[in-house]
Amino acid sequence: MLSNPDGPTILGVDVTMAATLLAAIAALAVLVAIYAALSVRDPMAKRVKALNERREQLKADVTVAPSRRRAQLVKKNETTDRMRVLLSSLKVLQDEQIKVAQTKLLQAGIRNRDLAVAVIFGRLVLPILIGGPVLFLVYGTDTFATWGPIKSYLVAAGALVGSYKAPDIYLKNRIQKRSDAIRKGLPDALDLLVICAEAGLTVDAAFGRVARELGRAYPELGEEFSLTAIELGFLNERRQAFENLAQRIDLEAVRSVATTMIQTEKYGTPLASALRVLSAEFRNERMMRAEEKAARLPAIMTVPLILFILPTLFVVILGPAACSISDAFVNR
Repeated sequence: MLSNPDGPTILGVDVTMAATLLAAIAALAVLVAIYAALSVRDPMAKRVKALNERREQLKADVTVAPSRRRAQLVKKNETTDRMRVLLSSLKVLQDEQIKVAQTKLLQAGIRNRDLAVAVIFGRLVLPILIGGPVLFLVYGTDTFATWGPIKSYLVAAGALVGSYKAPDIYLKNRIQKRSDAIRKGLPDALDLLVICAEAGLTVDAAFGRVARELGRAYPELGEEFSLTAIELGFLNERRQAFENLAQRIDLEAVRSVATTMIQTEKYGTPLASALRVLSAEFRNERMMRAEEKAARLPAIMTVPLILFILPTLFVVILGPAACSISDAFVNR
């Protein structure tokens, strides 16, 4: 059947069979596209759910007696509890480490504070799970017998150090990406805050309105502003809400905004003028950063220009001339 097809063929392939197969693939692609269009989810749904949970926690913190707050706010997690017990038995769990890990988790956009124990547990377990097999392969077997001692040591040390630093590297990358996304939308957010302040809105209402307006374009910044608006409405000290905002975002610009808001709340200085100055400063900083990237382009493009563009130009320009010269010598 395959060697002697009855229908027309192209390069030995039955046209009818190929058309049927392509039609099936196209129909499958259409079904996948329809499913993706119908099952699209709101990107803010998960963030709104987290904000509602934070609102309920703050309500409980205000209304519930102090002796029952921890029982209602802290959700029991058997896995993290077991990790905590193991780390405590090994005397490697310190309060300072937990605070630092919790701060990094907040800056990475992870609200579950119990995962700080998982981060510390990962530093302890990953070198055993990854570095141990690498050490066994390098020094316990003949798999890498041809390697020199320096190369073997570098591979083993790299596996151990890399596996130990893996949780911190992961959190650092998430913090960097999130900070960059927030930095892009901060000047626009400050401009909207100025407009809301001049319109007569309160600070918490202004933060909530800015979060709704910028939630689609800058979801990370909208989430943080929404959480700040919630904390401003429920915390006993409004200063604590701005300090929490500066702690959750690893940006000096956000710390400046938080300091300005705290001073405004304390001394009653005009909010709109202070935010307008900060917005202009952040826009100038963003423009300077863009100009710096543009100034680096010639140096960055040098290597691709030499490796990819110039050889192509030489072939296009000198190729016809080389062919003409070769034909002239051959005709002689």
